[in-house]
Amino acid sequence: MVSVKVLPMNGGNGKSSYANSSLLQKKMIEEVRPFLEDSIKDAFNLGIPSCVKIADLGCSSGSNAVSAISEIIHTIHGMSKGMNGKSPEFQVFLNDLPGNDFNNIFSSLPDFYEKLKKEGGGTMGHCFITGVPGSFYTRIFPSRSLDFFHSSCSVHWLSQAPTGLEKNKRHIHIAKGSPPTVIEAYTNQFKKDFSLFLRLRSEEIKDGGLMVITVIGRSMEDPCTGESCGIWELLAESLADILVEGLIEEVDLNSFNVPIYYPSHSEIRAVVEEEGSFSLDKVESFEVNWDPFDESDKYRAAQNVVNYIRSITESTLTAHFGDGMMENLFGRYADRMVKHLLTEEAKYSFMAISLTMK
Repeated sequence: MVSVKVLPMNGGNGKSSYANSSLLQKKMIEEVRPFLEDSIKDAFNLGIPSCVKIADLGCSSGSNAVSAISEIIHTIHGMSKGMNGKSPEFQVFLNDLPGNDFNNIFSSLPDFYEKLKKEGGGTMGHCFITGVPGSFYTRIFPSRSLDFFHSSCSVHWLSQAPTGLEKNKRHIHIAKGSPPTVIEAYTNQFKKDFSLFLRLRSEEIKDGGLMVITVIGRSMEDPCTGESCGIWELLAESLADILVEGLIEEVDLNSFNVPIYYPSHSEIRAVVEEEGSFSLDKVESFEVNWDPFDESDKYRAAQNVVNYIRSITESTLTAHFGDGMMENLFGRYADRMVKHLLTEEAKYSFMAISLTMK
């Protein structure tokens, strides 16, 4: 079976670009802000380096790429004032896959720097931002070089779709009809990838360094339950629709599986403890609607959800199926999404996780 690889989000500023379809991530960042601030204050309460080195993993593009960084910088700057010390300088590394639209981020940096300067009242230390292309399932920074890792809405992406999913026919993710071997394959791939992620970051972060990550997860232990899997089953049904029309081949549908896994709290804890490099300080759970705009008009709500899913999957779908059927596919997906949202109050569960390097 073909192994589906992870490709970047949609670039540019079009309707289906990640930059214009990522309000979900923005809402998650806003929800997690108090958790992030408390984690930073706990980590730096004994002192702040003269230059704080920060990496954001899976930054993608658009305003979200620097919004969390802004919160981190302001929190540390405020702490330095409270300690009656000079504000540190900030060296920030924005990481994503090599095909990411880094130019979209770089074009926004002059305004970002100007805003930081104004909000800092002339006392904030200089900030230097650099793009670092590469998979976070590889080494991307020198040893013991970072003070703080941040990642939002990225680590639930696997390094690739699991192998051994031949029996997952007509499904593209874990579904209620998936056999146990499929659930086991996804679970094992997540454990392998998340353990590798932790080990690699442990080599790059300083002793006592902080890592805060936000992942879409699930509130129940059974991977087949919960709305997060339902969003992919609707896409699988839409792919089946265009299969009937002869727009894709059955062999291609049966060999496509989304390289995402939504872990439970206990799975996160188990991998952290088994890998052993980090202490798990705290985990908090949150919820947000599939439609982050919270539209009462379910037709508009459905289109918002579809635009988001399209922005994160179109490059991967195109690489596997070709691009000739995308409008048809996402039109079908919108129709199915409307029917779902008219009968269900669909929400994502997500977790904020704070870890300290031992």
